[in-house]
Amino acid sequence: MNIHEYQAKALLKRYGVTVQEGIAVESVDAAVEAAKQLKHERQTKFWVIKAQIHAGGRGKGGGVKVADSLEAVYQKASAILGMTLVTPQTGPTGKKVHKILVAEDVYHGDPAQRHEFYCSILVDREKKCNVIVYSAQGGMDIEEVAEHHPEAIYKEWVDPMMGLMPYQARRIAYRLSLNGEAHKNMVQTITALYRAFVDLDASLIEINPLLKTADNRIVAVDAKVKLDDNALFRHKEYADLRDITEEDPAEVEASRHNLNFIKLDGNVGCMVNGAGLAMATMDMIKLAGGSPANFLDVGGTANAQTVEAGFRIILADPNVKAILINIFGGIVRCDRVAQGIIDAYRNIGSIPVPLIVRLQGTNADVAKEMIDKSGLKVKAAVQLREAAELVNRALAE
Repeated sequence: MNIHEYQAKALLKRYGVTVQEGIAVESVDAAVEAAKQLKHERQTKFWVIKAQIHAGGRGKGGGVKVADSLEAVYQKASAILGMTLVTPQTGPTGKKVHKILVAEDVYHGDPAQRHEFYCSILVDREKKCNVIVYSAQGGMDIEEVAEHHPEAIYKEWVDPMMGLMPYQARRIAYRLSLNGEAHKNMVQTITALYRAFVDLDASLIEINPLLKTADNRIVAVDAKVKLDDNALFRHKEYADLRDITEEDPAEVEASRHNLNFIKLDGNVGCMVNGAGLAMATMDMIKLAGGSPANFLDVGGTANAQTVEAGFRIILADPNVKAILINIFGGIVRCDRVAQGIIDAYRNIGSIPVPLIVRLQGTNADVAKEMIDKSGLKVKAAVQLREAAELVNRALAE
């Protein structure tokens, strides 16, 4: 689950991470009041107005602006609120900005004494470890640094059973060429970030930039935190952090029905039970000359309600030219799934694209007979090759 910058900073602050303070608002007038509050409480002379969307690259897209007066705060906030912000991570359609963060200016003092770093923590599945990725070349161009100067990117692997050792945090600060008070503060910040990563059950914490100020403080100027959906049952208090306006409407609808759904850009809708079978089904669709329009796993207990919800979600995509249902009847019998498909089809009333159903497993022959005799416009298959041929024909029609 992705969360906004201001939410991420609030969580990290609990663990002792020094963050760029700010106030999230949803209107221009509230932005001006927030700026007044920061001027009084933080003695800030400049303000940074930041669009709050679930995507990086906001600065390059015009979603981060500096204001040097309350009038400028009003103007910058007016320009950002309500805009459709397009960044490399949003795609060409962009995201509409519903909320902004009015933040204090932390870039004061001698510029020669300031420095921007990059730091992220994530899981290295190949090494079965957590890994801290960091660089002395932080800022907006970190992607270019990683591509053209990979030697400037360092990694520190952490055994999840041992945790981050003090010498590892010191080594990170040393590699970043810090000394004195800045070295000490970086060690404390890295330690706090790793503790937050573990305690929050995060799958990603990314700070870019991580700023060394002119007075040697280490400040998280930005913060991106992604929480592991599979661990949210341990953190029910974080449910309110979810912003469904930032998510794909189809994926939000799928989550209401406990369906695992990911939208893709193909032309064949997929409905499958089991992630492994879903991946194999998408491969089969490619071999048949099509392209999967989605990943949709209905789980091991497919019934009329889940199948109907799956139909409606898939059919909401205008690019879908055919639908393939591929079910293995292990936990649930194929004939029960077939009856669920028939009932769901009739509840919807009409499916405007070819529908191919492949059922394999317990009572697969009975299920095929039920679908063949249903009188509905459904083509049934038992073998995977047969289903592939039917998909190919459907796309050719």
